Amino acid sequence: MPINKFNFLFLLTLFLPFTIFPRQINAIEDNTQSVEATVVKIEEEYQIEVMGRNQLYQKLELELSTQDNKKIIIENGNQPLANLVKYSVNDRVLLNLATSPDGKSEYVIIDFIRKDSLILLSAIFIFLLIVVAKWKGFFSILGMVFTFIVVFLFILPRISAGDNPVFIAIFGSLIIIPVSFYLAHGFNKKTTLAIIGSTITLIITVILGSIFIKLSYLTGLSSEEAGMLSLAKDSLNMKGILLAGIVVGALGVLDDITISQSAIVDELATTAKLTKPKDLYSRSMVIGKDHITSMVNTLVLAYAGASLPLLLIFINNPHPFGQIINYEMIAEEIVRTLIGSIGLILAVPVTTFIASHQYRK
Repeated sequence: MPINKFNFLFLLTLFLPFTIFPRQINAIEDNTQSVEATVVKIEEEYQIEVMGRNQLYQKLELELSTQDNKKIIIENGNQPLANLVKYSVNDRVLLNLATSPDGKSEYVIIDFIRKDSLILLSAIFIFLLIVVAKWKGFFSILGMVFTFIVVFLFILPRISAGDNPVFIAIFGSLIIIPVSFYLAHGFNKKTTLAIIGSTITLIITVILGSIFIKLSYLTGLSSEEAGMLSLAKDSLNMKGILLAGIVVGALGVLDDITISQSAIVDELATTAKLTKPKDLYSRSMVIGKDHITSMVNTLVLAYAGASLPLLLIFINNPHPFGQIINYEMIAEEIVRTLIGSIGLILAVPVTTFIASHQYRK
């Protein structure tokens, strides 16, 4: 049955208030102020000994990006640091400005300013996407923008406000899936079937994730960031946030694989003149199996790349393998990877089965 665009847009308008008007949340109190600056001169630079180890010391002259272009002097390396950064002239940095009890301003370098390079990289990405994919690329960008809106203006604020992370992630995903799919692939039967397959697979992923997070005794507190978040807002459900992350992470691969399988069934039904669901399913699964193997490998490599420092700790650990995988930080990544991969595997037969029965003559 063809999709009525007006009905879809009407439903979309019902969802939008939830995304653009999230519940107000209480921000974590922060008495510091961020200021941009540029390194204009290196006053001093030499090695010093701090707590029994040599490290670089620099005295830097910085020009603040303020109306008066105020210049300040900052010492870098006079405190024990595990990862000391060496600054050069013309480096743009971000400072934290804090006011001491006696009213004195204290500046500390917290990081480089990277927004210019990120904007350039984003521009290259958008340019290539539009040049190669033309209008489909443009509409996929719109879908990506909508996804960011839902994630940053709905999912994250509501989880931060204390709402159930799993429910919010599922609800947000059910908003993202149809909008991003229809924008990227058009209003057609193929896309609709992919949406149905993705939704069913996502529900299965949630169930499996919930079961194995519980069976694995995962707390969601294995990372430093999660620990800091829990301390800052102790009302948050960290287990739920872990599962919500798995749900949102699964969306990316589901789009590709469900659309591909739906398109394969469509093509076979049209060109190969296959009319029986059984024939459509079996022929489509031949290609689907290849898709599964390549996508699972892609997913594993993506997780491995993101967790490379953790894997380095893993291989340098003198303890037995059976003991290492019991560490929560390791177990969490294993569960995350395998649940995502299982969802990907199931998406192929689920979508193929639905599509093969819808394309029958």
